[in-house]
Amino acid sequence: MHTAVGWLDGAWGIVVLSFLVLLVVGWYLSYLAARLDRLHHRVETSRAALETRLARRAAVALEVSRLVAPPAGEQLRLAATRMVRAPDAPVSEAGENLLARALHQTFDDAAKVKKLRADPASGELLDELVLAGERVQLARRFHNDAVSHAQRMRRKRVVRWAKLAGTAQMPQMVEIDDSQPEALSWQPGS
Repeated sequence: MHTAVGWLDGAWGIVVLSFLVLLVVGWYLSYLAARLDRLHHRVETSRAALETRLARRAAVALEVSRLVAPPAGEQLRLAATRMVRAPDAPVSEAGENLLARALHQTFDDAAKVKKLRADPASGELLDELVLAGERVQLARRFHNDAVSHAQRMRRKRVVRWAKLAGTAQMPQMVEIDDSQPEALSWQPGS
């Protein structure tokens, strides 16, 4: 007596079962490859956003440096000029850290900041600098979060064994000092 699944016995059963297993494995690998591709795209997009935010912060810092007396203004101008670069140039972590140190040294004195804020035009520029710095912080967090997800996915054994990442480089975190000087606090409309 034959059952409804009796035709799966024997050679045809092994062929059908093998085909189904290969189909499931193929679907799973395709799913992982698509997910990895989306994660890499997210890293690239967040990296571009971070580079744009860093370039904006450097441009605003350069404008602000004209308001500050030497030597602090000159140090800030030199650091900012070094970081104002072509949009497709890679991020220089050392240069960004130098700019952050220059910002901290320039705006370490609350009295100097208050004096600069007394003029509405310079106060507006300082607010723009604070906003640019906050946007850098957010963009770096988003980028490093995207990198973390992509790295975690690439460390999975099946992704490594199947070489789903291809020849793509392992995404790297951006480790820069993106802290803001305490004296340079956000004071809109002041």
